[in-house]
Amino acid sequence: MSSTAIIGDDDVLEPTLQCLLDQKTLRWIFVGGKGGVGKTTTSCSLAIQLSKVRKSVLLISTDPAHNLSDAFGQKFGKEARLIDGYDNLSAMEIDPNGSIQDLMASGGADGNDDAMGGFGLGGMMQDLAFSIPGVDEAMSFAEVLKQVKSLSYEVIVFDTAPTGHTLRFLQFPTVLEKALSKLSQLSGQFGPMLNSVLGARGGLPGGQNLDDILSKMESLRETIAEVNSQFKDADMTTFVCVCIAEFLSLYETERMIQELTSYHIDTHCIVVNQLLFPGKDNACQQCGARRKMQKKYLNEIKDLYEDFNVVRMPLLVEEVRGREKLESFSDMLVHPFQPAHED
Repeated sequence: MSSTAIIGDDDVLEPTLQCLLDQKTLRWIFVGGKGGVGKTTTSCSLAIQLSKVRKSVLLISTDPAHNLSDAFGQKFGKEARLIDGYDNLSAMEIDPNGSIQDLMASGGADGNDDAMGGFGLGGMMQDLAFSIPGVDEAMSFAEVLKQVKSLSYEVIVFDTAPTGHTLRFLQFPTVLEKALSKLSQLSGQFGPMLNSVLGARGGLPGGQNLDDILSKMESLRETIAEVNSQFKDADMTTFVCVCIAEFLSLYETERMIQELTSYHIDTHCIVVNQLLFPGKDNACQQCGARRKMQKKYLNEIKDLYEDFNVVRMPLLVEEVRGREKLESFSDMLVHPFQPAHED
């Protein structure tokens, strides 16, 4: 893929994301940022680079928009599938905010304990569970983590939803703890009576009782707790922030970094996309004005994040879609972009 972007001596693209390729202990890599800044392109490109140095890589989209299929020109779904042209890079698209009712119903009738559907909650218990804010998303995300955890991929890259939704998973262990606490309290006080009433109403398929449900929720909580501890281990997990050189995007990035820090999640890489590098003789006034604005925010990024790996990526003349263009774009994440001309 060719590009006519021009870069000056003061715009050397450094450093790179090579540090992520060299850190062999990494298992979870989250890529996130404000909507429309190039998260999917960046996550796909990073996964491609990781596939060159790791035995197996899984790329997961948790964004309901599901752009992985569009990026690679290949349909993906809830099951991991090899990306065409690769033998160690797979992708899947899931919705962690999907209906937990579907998950519960999927295994309740046949007593499948391996699925989150094994809860088999009836209407009354669902009302109880859903009275706890966020529990549906928490349990849905737990299903995702349980599925991913059972897969033998060396490293997993998450193409996340826009910023506001990205960090919800950090609160899920707390949400599940509240759910467990409420159900445990209820079971202690009214367990025998509820078992009798719910059983008579057919509210618990498969002959399950509150103890069964609590046991499965405890197992679920343990899975979440284990993964959550890995998320807080800088040797195993990192978060790559993607932004563009504009006020709102920089503001969102700073807010996200502050929140990640408060949850003890490692983040030390920022990718700044869609940068213009017009030459001095370029007659485009809009390009010059935009470049001036971008340089202002690039300087702020440099001052704010001097201890971060900040990768600056040019705005290209073509959409980055398809394997060939993604390969070319991904190369610029680890090798600084070399312009055709300099001003």
